[in-house]
Amino acid sequence: MIRNFGYGSFGWIGMILGLVIMIALITGFVILVIWAIRQMSVNANHIHYPVSKELTAKDIAKARYAKGEISREEYQQLLSDIGL
Repeated sequence: MIRNFGYGSFGWIGMILGLVIMIALITGFVILVIWAIRQMSVNANHIHYPVSKELTAKDIAKARYAKGEISREEYQQLLSDIGL
């Protein structure tokens, strides 16, 4: 009597094939998680300025100051540089 040790009719080939499929699934899941984390990081760091033809340098400076991207001194320097 031939024993296949619980691997069905494929024996050792079935065991190896199952292992390869399991490794591929785990690798695909890890790659998916890494991709999702990178996408969230890129979207969180992306600066969204309103798109408008009337957007002035003062508006951009004000938005950057409001978001905390620049200090008060930098904001005042920008305003004086653009002549406001």
